[in-house]
Amino acid sequence: MKTQETAVHAGTGRIAAMDPARQGFLLLRTVFTVAPILFGLDKFANILADWTSYLAPAATAVVPVTPQVFMYGVGVVEIIAGLAVAVRPRFGSLLVAVWLLGIIVNLLVLGGFFDVALRDFGLMVAALALNRIAGSTAASGPRRGR
Repeated sequence: MKTQETAVHAGTGRIAAMDPARQGFLLLRTVFTVAPILFGLDKFANILADWTSYLAPAATAVVPVTPQVFMYGVGVVEIIAGLAVAVRPRFGSLLVAVWLLGIIVNLLVLGGFFDVALRDFGLMVAALALNRIAGSTAASGPRRGR
């Protein structure tokens, strides 16, 4: 009877695919790739929301552009963050976490969107969890013939 470790190293890959840590990594990586890209693209279309209503006036005081132009910049950063998670999840997840922290600070300064700030805090914690998992062997799966 083979042990779980022996079966994984035998090259079947089935146990690694069923490993909960690997599944968690794939779920988080997928969400933090797709969501930032979609939200970033929507900053140009404003289909999901009027994104400028979530922008604290202090932001455009620091960067003297119109709120919509500011949101275009936000969209570009979000798209880059999503792509970074897809290509380099350990780095990209930190980028997303820092970005979410910035959004949280903006929402707290703006006031009135404390529920969204709390939700984004949960997302930030999930991005940090992705960072931790991405640095583990669970993220890369079994090592094969090095």
